[in-house]
Amino acid sequence: MATLEIDTRPRLLPAPPITASPFRHVRRRRKRLALISTHDDLCGIAAYTRCLEKQLNDVFEVTVFDLDQYLVRSTHGRVRKFGDRHILDICREIREYDAVNLQLEHGTLGRDCHDIHRRFSWLLRAAPRLSVTFHTVFQCEAFNYREYFREILKRNFARAIAMKAQYNREHLLSAGLASRLRRAQRFKPVTLIVHTRRDLWQMKFAYGMRNVYDHPLSFLSAAEVADIRRAASRKKFPVLDDVPGGSKLIGVFGFLGRYKGFDTVVKALHHLPKDYHLLIFGGVHPNEIKLHQPIDPVVSTLFDAGYVDTSVAERILSNSEGTAPAVSVAVDSSMRDLLIEHPKDLSDRIHFMGAQSDADFLGGMAICDAVVFPYLEVGQSSSGPISQALELGCRVIASRTHTFIQLSRYHHNLIEFFDIGNHLELAGRIRARPQFERREHLPAFNVETNKAVYLAANGSHAAVSQVRV
Repeated sequence: MATLEIDTRPRLLPAPPITASPFRHVRRRRKRLALISTHDDLCGIAAYTRCLEKQLNDVFEVTVFDLDQYLVRSTHGRVRKFGDRHILDICREIREYDAVNLQLEHGTLGRDCHDIHRRFSWLLRAAPRLSVTFHTVFQCEAFNYREYFREILKRNFARAIAMKAQYNREHLLSAGLASRLRRAQRFKPVTLIVHTRRDLWQMKFAYGMRNVYDHPLSFLSAAEVADIRRAASRKKFPVLDDVPGGSKLIGVFGFLGRYKGFDTVVKALHHLPKDYHLLIFGGVHPNEIKLHQPIDPVVSTLFDAGYVDTSVAERILSNSEGTAPAVSVAVDSSMRDLLIEHPKDLSDRIHFMGAQSDADFLGGMAICDAVVFPYLEVGQSSSGPISQALELGCRVIASRTHTFIQLSRYHHNLIEFFDIGNHLELAGRIRARPQFERREHLPAFNVETNKAVYLAANGSHAAVSQVRV
């Protein structure tokens, strides 16, 4: 008789239907962002790019494409071809990225305006989605034909040719680039980032651009500011070992250039008590180092303003050359000191700190009683050092240029102004009590608002790529 066998082995139940993804807690792939900029060079654009990389790294998978300045800035015919090849190699790479940002200081793409325009056009064409950060916006007005023909009638042909060449360069790098961007906006997402409200209006109304954002340069988070101020100390700078501890330190920052107006601060130092010392953080820009040049002209100008290594007799002779009869000076024991050293010599109160690393540059700002920006008006759009000084909560005194006036619209009641070149007003401003109270927190426009601008400029969908629970 057959027996009924019952299978007592455990059976697997059928899997329930999937109603939700089991991987819903897993972080989605970050969007890939290409940053095209100088990166390893000792320059302001490179410093900003390094900070921007940190700001965006938690949102994007950031890759920096370093523009080789030797290749792109060379005027040698053979090397220029390698510069073109360098840009084309970057173009092939960025086609695979979700978004591309170009940190545009025109000189970082070449010296010749046609090289700059051509290479910019290649990058614009290759990028699937492009945002361009303009660190300089040329305010190109209509060409002054009346002045041009006046120079021709005077047979001043060199001046007339220079006028036309300058206009052609500025027109190509302003209206010319804008035309290419405006055309590209019809076919793909193209956005612009500028640093002043004036540049925003120029892009929107003069050039007819869409999708333009404005935000001042921003470098430091609140945590970074706290770390810098905590670590700041005069002892980190050996040059200051012989400076008395109670001295007032006035700092100027950046590469030496005529437009920086550092000589204005040196002249102001003559009208300040002897316990005020000037610290010059920066050196000659590598691109300005000339063959067989014994001393940079800007350094020489600073020496002249501070009566360094000169005597009264030498000044009398130099000032009277070609304008007055020769001066003879009788030397006796009472005048020996005047002939050896000028009484206005400031060599013991001017300290050249040299080119510094990013950390020491910021630490230098933090130890100063006042940070001065005595720039001339040259039409620039931004300045990295003044933005860093504002973020660090330093007392900032700046010349009344259009750039700094525009910056003050974002940073209200943070910048003290003096007229360009007025060293007497500057001296009075430095000696006076601070115009504004010391600020302990970040300005209203900071790295977080800057990050939001870059998110919007490179696609608001980027925020969606973060963790979703």
